[in-house]
Amino acid sequence: MPELPEVEALARFLREHAVGATVARVDVAAISVLKTYDPPVTALAGLRVTGVRRHGKFLDLDVDGLHLIVHLARAGWLAWRESLPPTPPSPGKGPLALRVHLDPVTRDAAGPGEAGSGEGAGSTHDGGHLGTPAGAGLPGFDLTEAGTQKRLAVYVARDPADLPGIARLGPDPLAPGFSAATFAALLTGSRQQVKGLLRDQSVLAGVGNAYSDEVLHAARLSPFAIAGRLTPAQVAALYDALQARLREAIERSVGLGVGGLKAEKRAGMRVHGRTGQPCPVCGDTVREVSFAESALQYCPTCQTGGKPLADRRLSRLLK
Repeated sequence: MPELPEVEALARFLREHAVGATVARVDVAAISVLKTYDPPVTALAGLRVTGVRRHGKFLDLDVDGLHLIVHLARAGWLAWRESLPPTPPSPGKGPLALRVHLDPVTRDAAGPGEAGSGEGAGSTHDGGHLGTPAGAGLPGFDLTEAGTQKRLAVYVARDPADLPGIARLGPDPLAPGFSAATFAALLTGSRQQVKGLLRDQSVLAGVGNAYSDEVLHAARLSPFAIAGRLTPAQVAALYDALQARLREAIERSVGLGVGGLKAEKRAGMRVHGRTGQPCPVCGDTVREVSFAESALQYCPTCQTGGKPLADRRLSRLLK
């Protein structure tokens, strides 16, 4: 699942490649991906991409005041293509959910973030009209989703705060004002297990299953420790690990194309997804606790005093 570092990397990529371009056409291959109907997705045609932001795990393209917002969910991804097929895709065929054709004339003429003028601001390469299949070979991006559980979500909104998923987000851990004291206040009195708290988007925006495993390993904490019972030293270690692991992941993505982000994420993991492999810190075997739809990984020596966790929901340390 794409989390904060990957979504931030996608936002940075789109700032370089999409800002300043005009939306020529939007093809919907899976109608279920659209979670809003007003404004319609067709309203984006002819408008210019003026900015790209991230809200937790949500990717937000500002298109002349309308917002194309994407949540990639468990198996969604964004694939950039320098030349998209001019023919609209067949509905329900393959993993493609939505395709956005971009006319780069405005961007090339005025530069990213600047308004174009004259013909460059309102025409396609081939002299056709925006919103028609005339934009043969235009660059843009596909939103795809693997598997059978279709959770990829696309919204068109006038204000990102209108979306409940964004409105309920907690603070961003990489925001300038997110201090150690701010983080400590989030944990104070909490009865949540620390693994669940880190993943709770209403408490902390952007961290999911993978990076919560990585942060807890770096902080040497059990995933089932109660957040409100952590000592001040443990809270400080958790904050430092949260900052370090997220920033390291983003830094590793610098200079990578969209296609390289998934592999870089996997390569950078120390315990997540590495069940049965040696811990890179102590050499102990990385273990797993499985749940209905997910699993966590941890190192017993680094995190639980050498004791394995029972592989069941709400597990406790084996006596």
